Amino acid sequence: MEKKNFAIFIDLENTGGKTSTLNRVIEKVKIKGDILIGKVYGYQEAFSGLKEILLSNTFNVVPSLRYGVNQKNNLDIQLVIDALDVAYTNENIDCFCIVSGDSDYTPLVGKLKSMGKYVLGISRSEVASNIFIKACNEFIFLESVTTDSGNQDGDDPTGEPEDLMEVLEKIISDQSDTEGTMFVSELKKTLLRLRPEFSENSYGYSSFGKLLNTLESKYNTIKVFGDTNSLKVKMKVDNKRMAEEINKNNWINVMQNHLNKLKSNGFDRVNPSIIKSELQKEYPDFDERQVGFRKFSDMLKRLEREKLVSIELNEARTMLIKIL
Repeated sequence: MEKKNFAIFIDLENTGGKTSTLNRVIEKVKIKGDILIGKVYGYQEAFSGLKEILLSNTFNVVPSLRYGVNQKNNLDIQLVIDALDVAYTNENIDCFCIVSGDSDYTPLVGKLKSMGKYVLGISRSEVASNIFIKACNEFIFLESVTTDSGNQDGDDPTGEPEDLMEVLEKIISDQSDTEGTMFVSELKKTLLRLRPEFSENSYGYSSFGKLLNTLESKYNTIKVFGDTNSLKVKMKVDNKRMAEEINKNNWINVMQNHLNKLKSNGFDRVNPSIIKSELQKEYPDFDERQVGFRKFSDMLKRLEREKLVSIELNEARTMLIKIL
């Protein structure tokens, strides 16, 4: 697998300043490659809870200084200058991650791509510009990152097989090849980017392969195969626990649970596609027609009548769902 070296630039306002959200963003990027440079913009005392995660990941902080009436524009300009400076002066960086959905960054994305750089965008769906989304090589909605299962901030991932299994499944799902497989050696390298303190010895095993064999037997969600010198691993999709079917009797409760989960993670307004994609993670065969609706938007209109959501349009006339 080709190694990727990232520089990541984060607009803290876009993350909501939540430790759990920032932690998941950093984890998502680390799954894809090494973070060599990290900068955050708009830091203020209200975000003091982020100090530990910023320091442990050696991020540089650009504070939110109060001067003039265009403070946000000043920070945007500084981010662009910093990103271009890295692109021109650091040949080790081949990938850029911009955590913002502002269309003002679209020219920056175009310039980085013209220099042969890979650009990953991450943003809340509420503020993500369609122009910016389409300009990036890859784009991830922040809601889908923060609603992934996994440890919250402060949890110790070592010594608990359940926690380790969740991280491994996340890596395999994200980084496996077109056949769904991944070399065990690459799996461990990626795991160490996320959990530098990891050692199979702490679980009582002399090799990573032996640990994986035990996890395969215990949880039955992965399959380890191949020669000793070229072990591979993949997810056992057929054995993945499936949730009960959505039907006409339970769909409102199911939707309400998913909406509450999004809201508890700090997302009051979301793009409808986020709600549907989150449903399909748990219910892969979900189709609105199975509960009596021709379109997903018709389901949302029913939820609006139930006073669970409010349907809005943003400035670009894109539908947003406000969770009540």
